Amino acid sequence: MDFGIQLYSLRGLDESTAALVERAADAGFDGVEFAELDDDAAIQTTLAETGLGAPSAHVPIEELESDLDAVCERYGALGVETLVVPYLPPEAFADADTVDETAHRLDDLTAKCDDRGVRLLYHNHEHELRAVDGDPALDRLAEHSGVGFELDLAWILAAGYDPESYLKTYADRTPLVHLKDVVVDSAAERGGRPVALGEGELDIEGCLTAAAETGFVEWVIAEHDHPDDPAAFCQSAGETLTEYRE
Repeated sequence: MDFGIQLYSLRGLDESTAALVERAADAGFDGVEFAELDDDAAIQTTLAETGLGAPSAHVPIEELESDLDAVCERYGALGVETLVVPYLPPEAFADADTVDETAHRLDDLTAKCDDRGVRLLYHNHEHELRAVDGDPALDRLAEHSGVGFELDLAWILAAGYDPESYLKTYADRTPLVHLKDVVVDSAAERGGRPVALGEGELDIEGCLTAAAETGFVEWVIAEHDHPDDPAAFCQSAGETLTEYRE
């Protein structure tokens, strides 16, 4: 099980993607997950020089659906083998019929990715855990589609569910997980505030142990949606995951 960082967490540094890859290497990560690209040649060179992997990339579904071949070619040149739909709005999970439509949409895209030798995953937020016909919409999506998941453990916790349980339930469909910490907002029915790893309510050690025990999780990817100090988050997250490895 390798450890990476979602480079979206570092967008506030206003540095090139290649420079962010170097930061990730200095912090002790095994790889990076892309959110966007700039100078592909520089990124490719930096990946080779640092030895970091690039297992996955977040790509908006509209871009995937409009020109999948171009997306696969560009990210494939960087070694990316897994594309992740990073977000669909709450409206896509509003009721049972809509969830089923979303399931068909993701299955169609999954089949096209499969044809190109690329794996497709879906990344959840909190709203996919809202009840639809008495059960979380994410569970209905899983039941009515074959899409794989990049489970975001913090948002599962913020929605009021057990991240370790979800890891176990969807183990064979979850090769990647997002590890971020969150302070649950007790004043709201659901919701949470992302914080640095170790400063919130996520049982990091328990989640990492559960991820390892599934035998399916290939990468644990650290993330922080809105770090006050992105450079400090990168370094501290790398140290936290290095401690677990040791």
